[in-house]
Amino acid sequence: MSTAFAWRSMLFVPAINDRFIQSALRQPCDAIQLDLEDSVALELKAQARERIADVARQCSEQGKDVIVRVNRPWRLLVRDLEACVGEHVKAITLPKVSNAGFLLGVVEIIDELEREQGLAHGSTRLIAMVEDAEGLRNMDDIAAAHPRLCGMTIGAEDLAVSMQMQVSADTLYIPNVMAVAACRRAGIAPIGFVGSVADFADREAFRQTVERGAALGFEGAFCIHPAQVAIANAAYAPTPQAVARARALIAAFKEEEAKGRSACTFEGRMVDAPVVKQAEMVVQKGEAFGL
Repeated sequence: MSTAFAWRSMLFVPAINDRFIQSALRQPCDAIQLDLEDSVALELKAQARERIADVARQCSEQGKDVIVRVNRPWRLLVRDLEACVGEHVKAITLPKVSNAGFLLGVVEIIDELEREQGLAHGSTRLIAMVEDAEGLRNMDDIAAAHPRLCGMTIGAEDLAVSMQMQVSADTLYIPNVMAVAACRRAGIAPIGFVGSVADFADREAFRQTVERGAALGFEGAFCIHPAQVAIANAAYAPTPQAVARARALIAAFKEEEAKGRSACTFEGRMVDAPVVKQAEMVVQKGEAFGL
């Protein structure tokens, strides 16, 4: 990716719950993800949908980017899109994306809604959730389906149902690494970690999980509890010390490069072009998050 992904932490909040929304606004999350799907009962979905524009405006005015997770059945989804596409919603998270054709159908609706509202074409981004065996098979096509797609993630719980497997680090490792590879090939952000977003009670375990996720190449994570936000922010951004070290490594390499050398030693390790590229990415990400 040419720029750092903007959202290290995306905090889920039921769109129907004012108390949770107000709490989320006090958190250091990079984005608030208003939820119309699993956390909203069927009989409350219409009411929640009607609140999106106002709540999104409120969040935006307080400096929070807004993402909305919509529902998968088409009849609910179309109504959700009609309510969600607007100037204060940065992205829409699509659950249960099994193939690129589904995503392209959604894009066609969003194109029409943006024209109707006078929004700039492409202003509404998409995040795809892969949550079944068919989606795993089609991840490359999904990730490269359309420029609106900015990220993709594995939905652990639904995937476990589809695959008839447990939710564990062992079962989720391969799907998540496949997702990272598909995203990198397509130039979008891999979102997530190897585990379930539902595991929030043990904060130290969550810290280890997201740090492992960052090491595997993920750019940010969904959070379902405020306690996860600061942990995710720290995991998916380099420390000031890491940025300083990366800058020193780059400077040392350039000094040797000016002497006609293509490699050098830094802190007892060999440095060549790929190592410098990694250091440049650390600096870029650190600058994106104000380090």
